[in-house]
Amino acid sequence: MDYSALKDWHQSHKEPALFGRYINHSAITPLIKNLPDDFRVEHLGKSVKKRSIEAVSWGNGLTKVLAWSQMHGNESTTTKALFDLFNWLDQNKEDEVVKQLQNGLTLKVVPMLNPDGAEVYTRSNANQIDLNRDAQDRSQPESRILHTLYSKFKPDLCLNLHGQRTIFGVGDPAKSATVSFLSPSQDELRTVTQSRKKGMAVIARLAQMLEEFIPGQIGRYDDGFNLNCVGDTLQQLNIPTILFEAGHFHEDYDREKTRAFMFLSLLGVLESVALQDWEENINYKPYFSIPENKKCFYDVIFRNLNHPNKGHFDLAIQYEEQLRNSRIQFVPKIAQVSDLKDFFGHKEYDCKGAQVAFSSDFELKEGVILEELQVKGALSTTFSLKS
Repeated sequence: MDYSALKDWHQSHKEPALFGRYINHSAITPLIKNLPDDFRVEHLGKSVKKRSIEAVSWGNGLTKVLAWSQMHGNESTTTKALFDLFNWLDQNKEDEVVKQLQNGLTLKVVPMLNPDGAEVYTRSNANQIDLNRDAQDRSQPESRILHTLYSKFKPDLCLNLHGQRTIFGVGDPAKSATVSFLSPSQDELRTVTQSRKKGMAVIARLAQMLEEFIPGQIGRYDDGFNLNCVGDTLQQLNIPTILFEAGHFHEDYDREKTRAFMFLSLLGVLESVALQDWEENINYKPYFSIPENKKCFYDVIFRNLNHPNKGHFDLAIQYEEQLRNSRIQFVPKIAQVSDLKDFFGHKEYDCKGAQVAFSSDFELKEGVILEELQVKGALSTTFSLKS
């Protein structure tokens, strides 16, 4: 595939009904109802709050790929990318590549596994349960729906689609981890099993492709074993699984640019499956050349500040995402008051020893909202931190 051309296509053809971070069930319901005939929709069950959970199928090939998004309700980037993928498959259905995919694989997608969490923009479901820690207990209806689905469908590959916070970086010196992947562990020893190798080989190809667009910004997620996680459970069942983590791109808090890289990655997986290059002569070792994610970023760092009581220090700001009037607001909160030489900011300001000016009742401590920062002296300016 020509991924540069696909990225250009995406700019003008991505699903226009979906934008930004807040994607709820009512946003995708009309899109699912209006899918063309090549897509088959089935009702799987209902969430705690009785919202419908659907699966969308496409293709009629022997190799089965299962994907689900918004297991965490506040991780919506991959949901947008899935509907972009549906648009591409439909608008290019006469293309030989699409016909090859259609005949080579069967794709089954759950666009929103946690519609209750999506409604209120929370990670957990309506019972305050993290569905990605419920793989063994299956205490929640959404968890049971997913378990029934993969038990009946018997996928050859699973795609566990998530989003990650802006705190993750990759490389040295670190860049923002815009896209991260993982072939989850199958046991506590993190043994490189045949099942893991298949996922690793696909991820290695995805990383190579994405380097053209976001060099040095592709990460490898931590592979610590936890059988309560869905990916680890599937791997233990010898079902190759790939974790997608949609991360931050420069000033892309709506995750619209990252959305394009998720779209390209989904297509990359389908191409790998259709070509069967993940089955024979598995080239998985380049996977370990992908640098691991590390928590080393803040949204904003002010360096070299001065305060009569605190002395010289650096100040880190992290945005807290809050749902207000059906929009996500990014509330700036103090994350660290310290020497931050080992951390990076998506935005950084060197204040050159300038003194900060706070009101007499302001507490300079972690967790406090700080909407603007005023500095005195030669620099003498006010930085606005409002989103």
